[in-house]
Amino acid sequence: MYGRNELIARYIKLRTGKTRTRKQVSSHIQVLARKRVREYQASIKAMNLDQASKDKALQTVANLSSAQIVSASVVKPQTAFPPPVRFWPGPMPGQPGHSQDIKPFAQPPYTTLPPPVQAPISYEPLPPPRPAAIATPVWQDRTIASAKLRLLEYSAFMETQRDRETFKHLFVHIGQSNPGYSDPVLESIDVRQIYDKFSEKKGGLKELYEKGPHNAFFLVKFWADLSSDIEEGSGAFYGVSSQYSGTENITISVSTKVCSFGKQVVEKVETEYAHLEGGKYMFRIHRSPMCEYMINFIHKLKHLPEKYMMNSVLENFTILQVVSNRETQETLLCIAFVFEVSTSEHGAQYHVYRLIKE
Repeated sequence: MYGRNELIARYIKLRTGKTRTRKQVSSHIQVLARKRVREYQASIKAMNLDQASKDKALQTVANLSSAQIVSASVVKPQTAFPPPVRFWPGPMPGQPGHSQDIKPFAQPPYTTLPPPVQAPISYEPLPPPRPAAIATPVWQDRTIASAKLRLLEYSAFMETQRDRETFKHLFVHIGQSNPGYSDPVLESIDVRQIYDKFSEKKGGLKELYEKGPHNAFFLVKFWADLSSDIEEGSGAFYGVSSQYSGTENITISVSTKVCSFGKQVVEKVETEYAHLEGGKYMFRIHRSPMCEYMINFIHKLKHLPEKYMMNSVLENFTILQVVSNRETQETLLCIAFVFEVSTSEHGAQYHVYRLIKE
């Protein structure tokens, strides 16, 4: 369905939300290839080889395509070529990856990483190491979960009825599957980098993090889908649904704080009781009505003429969700949300980070 450059351009769009044409991708590959050729040629000329071997190695490089040079798939029994260049590595939004791949805020369009350490030669890939005694569940550090509570699903949506049919549009959505030991742990972000975006006053992110526990704090970068073609009439319903799985039979309190320019403008607090299902305690907040502030904000955002204008507004708009034990006030989960606008063809996407203090 796609050529190589189209696949790369699509991957960039999925990973970063930035649009690159196939011609831009091709141009960048050629620039990288020319750089690599110069490095190869300098390396070959500096080697202690006879002239015939050098000429043969230089001819081999000259016969390669730009893509082959960039991927460094060169057979070199006698030549020590520089290590391969890797660009735009890592998984798509919604999956963990390297912290340099995708940043929650401003980021350069292209990324290069140091050469990876070569794995031992083997006919079959080695299975991921699994400790003999597991101190924590497999999903901890790989999903939005603390020692006592795990987020299973989160969505903000709009529903409307037309001709007795219900149409639903997702603005944002998180659906976490069960990870395995082969899945990498989540990337980490220093929490101090985002204190100013989430109210530094009493009850803000800084105070909450200092109180802990630190394994309960996460950052989610959303690419929100505002491209709905559903008619927004007086009968439209705006709602938020979330689902959690816990280890204790408790009552949770869910506080959702909307911040503009780092200042809290509205807060919604909800209470949910545990329901025992399959040996787990489940908490569900289903179709909770969205507040008027958020509905008006979405309307105004959607009517901005350009996407860059929407993203400019969203740079100063954040949401902090805190799930706590209602009786003890212990923080079970704290999730900081930041936003950009997605494109219509890709829909709502997200990327998760752990918040740490380095």
